[in-house]
Amino acid sequence: MARRAVGGGGTKTMVRAARRPEPRLPPLEPHDGAELEPDGDYDALEFRETDFAGQDGAGARFMDCALTGCALDEASLTRARLLDSVLTGVRGVGTQLAEATLRDVELVDARLGGTQLHGAVLERVLVRGGKIDYLNLRRARLKDVVFESCVLVEPDFGGARLERVEFVDCALKGADFSAATLTDVDLRGAAPLELARGVDRLSGAVISPAQLLDLAPVLAAELGVRVLAGEGE
Repeated sequence: MARRAVGGGGTKTMVRAARRPEPRLPPLEPHDGAELEPDGDYDALEFRETDFAGQDGAGARFMDCALTGCALDEASLTRARLLDSVLTGVRGVGTQLAEATLRDVELVDARLGGTQLHGAVLERVLVRGGKIDYLNLRRARLKDVVFESCVLVEPDFGGARLERVEFVDCALKGADFSAATLTDVDLRGAAPLELARGVDRLSGAVISPAQLLDLAPVLAAELGVRVLAGEGE
């Protein structure tokens, strides 16, 4: 596991880097266009520009699949399993992925809003590009997850467990880390880094000196410290 040195002034600590997914898709067969089925089994299929809006694929398993340009509005994928798959340019509002499992998955250039991933398990997942609004990851477990060159607006990590999670050239706006547990979480690449709640849960995270200055007002408020200018200032 790669480790990176953090710190200065003679003091160095190590942060473990996330392991990125390396999906190697086999030759794929085009999907026949049929609607998703609960507990369905989908192996080595290509879904291209497929409209899944409102469909019920709860408990379905996607293995070695590619989803490109698909619509996921209000699709029910509760407890679904996405394994060794690549999702590119997917879009949708209100996609239900509660208690789903994502393992060795790449999510590229997604445009999603209100995606429900509470209670989900994410392991070796790369989210690259795109924008996700109001992502619900409450009580989820994230291990070896990278958010890269994407915009996250008001993501909710409340009560989640994050281990080896990286934010690389990623905008993090209004994030909620209430009751979350962080281990080897690298926030240095988040710009801006805006926390709405949960600044007291940042133990186990790494931030840059500049981010520390930006977070100073939030930290002072959390500690109950009043910052007042002195006389003559």
